[in-house]
Amino acid sequence: MNDTTAATDISSRPAQAGASDLTMLGLAQAAAAISRGEVTSEAYTSALLQQARTQTELNSFISVDEAGVLAAARDADKARAAGSAAPLLGVPIGVKDSYLTKGLATSLGIGGLRHFVPEEDADAVRAIKNAGALVLGKNNLVEMSFGLTGSNGDFGQVKNPHAHDRVTGGSSSGSAASVGAGIVPASLGGDTVGSIRVPASLVGVVGFKPTTGRWPRTGVAPISHTLDTTGVFARSVEDIALVDQVVTGERDRESFKGGHDLTGVRLAYAPRQFLDLVDPEVEARFHESLRQLRHAGAELIEVDLGDDYGALIHSATWGIFFHETMGAVSEFVRRHQIPTTFDEIYQALKPELRDVWGHMVLPGGGGAISQEAYQTALTVSRPEIQRRLDEVFVAQGAAAILQPTTPSTAPLIDQQTNFTIAGKDVTYLALAANTVSASSVGLPGISLPMGLSSDRLPIGLELDAPLRSDRALLSLARRIEAILGAQAGTF
Repeated sequence: MNDTTAATDISSRPAQAGASDLTMLGLAQAAAAISRGEVTSEAYTSALLQQARTQTELNSFISVDEAGVLAAARDADKARAAGSAAPLLGVPIGVKDSYLTKGLATSLGIGGLRHFVPEEDADAVRAIKNAGALVLGKNNLVEMSFGLTGSNGDFGQVKNPHAHDRVTGGSSSGSAASVGAGIVPASLGGDTVGSIRVPASLVGVVGFKPTTGRWPRTGVAPISHTLDTTGVFARSVEDIALVDQVVTGERDRESFKGGHDLTGVRLAYAPRQFLDLVDPEVEARFHESLRQLRHAGAELIEVDLGDDYGALIHSATWGIFFHETMGAVSEFVRRHQIPTTFDEIYQALKPELRDVWGHMVLPGGGGAISQEAYQTALTVSRPEIQRRLDEVFVAQGAAAILQPTTPSTAPLIDQQTNFTIAGKDVTYLALAANTVSASSVGLPGISLPMGLSSDRLPIGLELDAPLRSDRALLSLARRIEAILGAQAGTF
């Protein structure tokens, strides 16, 4: 099912007065308003459901639990009246349908699992529920989180809120679209090579990939135990930081002085590695952002990660990615008693994705990664990548490395497999050309909106930071967000 055939029909309810005003609230704003009694959770939830009705064309949800979330909202209002001060009390969010959700169907993007209802929550879902949040519904995604554009053979294409003929990016396509469209103030997603940051860039929202392993991953359909991480989309860094604190329990250990002041902050960029193939408008916007940051006091240093950096990243990341998929998926369905097998999932994939798995994932495939190549990626390539990045972070003292999140704005849906960037023919894999750097060694990364192209499509700025410096990264990102003044659009 999709938005128009949700868990309970949301197409026949009347609009609520003031609903559009409520849907403009960010996560922290909504939580504060409910906590202060300025709005009830039921009224806020009803406004979001009305927004979902008006945005069904986006296909951002596989299911919307209208009856369940309204009942939960009424319970939240009772809890608030009784004195509850849970940080996310009564605020509905979206959840990528790769996360197990107790009592709510979880498909993993596979049509054959559309009626599978888990008996447990993924750990991250449990954390946000314990903080008082409600699950509005399950967001659409690429099958088994294996794709970068938002196309699903069973549940359909997710469309970009800024232009419905454009892709959202993937694999967390519905999560990004639902936040960008004002249906939910935040949504949980997943990122292996860019599946949060790519759609955040193309849709114009904030997308955060924590240090790999810092957020819990239990109960989320995997691709690679080495590269996978859970994470979140929202409309501001403040909201991202709130969810991060809820999930991890970690608070800021340091902050940067001054809301708009970056004096003393050193930021790096590597044009030979991250600007080699980008659309002219994206590059121009990136350089303008650097100018703004320099004007705010930041010290910008140009670095070079080596002639072979791109090839090193490519071979290491994709080698690990494909080699680990079969074992990770097989163990996941067994451990969580999901009524399917790896072979049944493989057979259910859309033809083009099944061909990729047959070639790269299955042990007998022509492109399958050998055990020797896999071990080389883990023990030789990854340490070398980390060494070069440490040279920037430690030896040169950079707080973050900056680059355009994606080398282009969102491609057209009917050209999503093959399109052009700066006049050069590329495949959809080019959308992750910059995000794979952080993924390769598990760095925390965040994509911020940094403006719009001439045809009003979002452009993203990525900040990658040292391992386990997540809260410092969020503090820095919040100041850069304020300096750039780029706000995600809502609809």
